[in-house]
Amino acid sequence: MCGIVGVVGTAPANQTLYDALLLLQHRGQDAAGIVTQQERKFYMHKARGMVRDVFRTRNMRALPGSSGLGQVRYPTAGSADNEEEAQPFYASAPFGVVLVHNGNLTNAEALRRELYTVDHRHINTGSDSEVLLGVLAHELERASRDTQCGPEEVFAAIAAVHQRLRGSYAVVAHIAGRGMLAFRDPFGIRPLCFGRGPDGAVMAASESVALEGTGHALERDVAPGEALFVTLDGEVHVRQCAAHPVLSPCIFEFVYLARPDSRLDGISVYQARLNLGQTLAKRVISTVPPDAIDSVIPVPESSRPSANELARLLGKPYREGFVKNRYVGRTFIMPGQAVRRRSVRQKLNTIGAEFAGRNVLLVDDSIVRGTTSREIVQMAREAGASKVYMASAAPPVRHPNVYGIDMPSREELIAHGRSLEQIREFIGADALIYQDVDAMKQAVGSLNPRVQRFEASCFDGHYVTGDVREDDLARLQRERVSIAGT
Repeated sequence: MCGIVGVVGTAPANQTLYDALLLLQHRGQDAAGIVTQQERKFYMHKARGMVRDVFRTRNMRALPGSSGLGQVRYPTAGSADNEEEAQPFYASAPFGVVLVHNGNLTNAEALRRELYTVDHRHINTGSDSEVLLGVLAHELERASRDTQCGPEEVFAAIAAVHQRLRGSYAVVAHIAGRGMLAFRDPFGIRPLCFGRGPDGAVMAASESVALEGTGHALERDVAPGEALFVTLDGEVHVRQCAAHPVLSPCIFEFVYLARPDSRLDGISVYQARLNLGQTLAKRVISTVPPDAIDSVIPVPESSRPSANELARLLGKPYREGFVKNRYVGRTFIMPGQAVRRRSVRQKLNTIGAEFAGRNVLLVDDSIVRGTTSREIVQMAREAGASKVYMASAAPPVRHPNVYGIDMPSREELIAHGRSLEQIREFIGADALIYQDVDAMKQAVGSLNPRVQRFEASCFDGHYVTGDVREDDLARLQRERVSIAGT
């Protein structure tokens, strides 16, 4: 999971891109990068760290031009420690191309070999995003041979890219002197939308909040398989480039990843989480009698809408029992399990009066590895809670995710191979209630009938791209162990 943004306008782009990345910071905290374009020349700055730390005044002054793109990175392929793998990536030919990518290619290794032996392109990092850039650059070169690189050539290249890539990808790229390109995989797994500013500037970004927070009005989502090409004078060209696109957005975006004030594929993330609270309430009532619960307490931040709606339906007080230190990052997306464990108590502190002598129902957006939930339950007990019940607005996470979320190893998932009672014992709760998979899909899908199915592989084990086999999952596990050991 990463956050990406691109813009074509007439005003300086550096501040706009910086502001958009701040709004997308929740999508990645490992590295940040911006590239701008002026008179066919690219200017780039990228480094490990948060946006506010990576970009100083001197860096911003060195990013001239009225168009550009940026990314906040959360590594799911390659190495979290390699600064060279921070994005954007650059290829000098053809024309000069810079690219940012959100997602994960499931056939990256096969493409890496193909690029070397057939396309004669060198890949210098372990990042699948550089592989994607290599494929895009090669297909742009093929489509543009002996011609200028206009919309027709760009769309022909993207059609060929779709034929070669497998997995999830939302991409924004700039072609030097030509314009901005944005496209999405044929399943639309990772989000991408675009809109316009009052001055006619065109922006594409992972979430609508990046557009609205920078003064751009959301026009619509980029459809699965669709490509958007914006010339440097602001002319927008759009074409469907995939043979059989099927909208299958990642449901974990609505559960946890996206900001609640965003709209993804026509669905309000906030309303989706309210709906998840409604369906979760039914599961709670069937497990814990409401009169055994004194209050409902969310685990900040993503679970708040679900917890609020659940409390309303149970007729119980909604209370803020945890105070979050906003200067500690989201533990789920912090690289490294040891860092996640240490950060839980730095991140949260209890309000003792909300726990002392009470039976509390804690509501979290999901339970992935279980270590955070165990720490939180223990914190509630230390604050004096008589009983601690735990409810998850998402179903059990039982399967690896291969589309850009940090869940590639079965062994890291608390729900894999364990019963509900075993999970409850591990986290130390007096009762544990999970969301139902079908209820989750209905709760979110009811908000947009056009969404016929979701990518929900971490919950149901079904991989929508149809190319993920058991040996692929085993390879991902080996790679993860190898990276963790370096």
